[in-house]
Amino acid sequence: MAAGMAQAQVADTGSYLQRMDTDGDGRVSVEEYVQWMMYAFERMDRNGDGVLSADELPGGKGAPITREQQRQTLMQRFHKQDANGDGYLSAKELSAPPR
Repeated sequence: MAAGMAQAQVADTGSYLQRMDTDGDGRVSVEEYVQWMMYAFERMDRNGDGVLSADELPGGKGAPITREQQRQTLMQRFHKQDANGDGYLSAKELSAPPR
């Protein structure tokens, strides 16, 4: 868990891109994005059952969400951020406000 928290703490977009870009090609694929972003889910899933129940969600309220549901949500966000539709996020796309 601590490694995921350390990963998430980056100072600028360039560092963010470098940490997410696990294959070092200068861009972030959907797989790299989802892997990076799932740290929050894993951290909040205190009992490790793959479901965030209401007591594990911020504020202790809300409908349960499965790991797969969160993964699908992240994939949708990725595709919205991919402004040029090339299947990768550049540093510019990563730093842009959510679409």
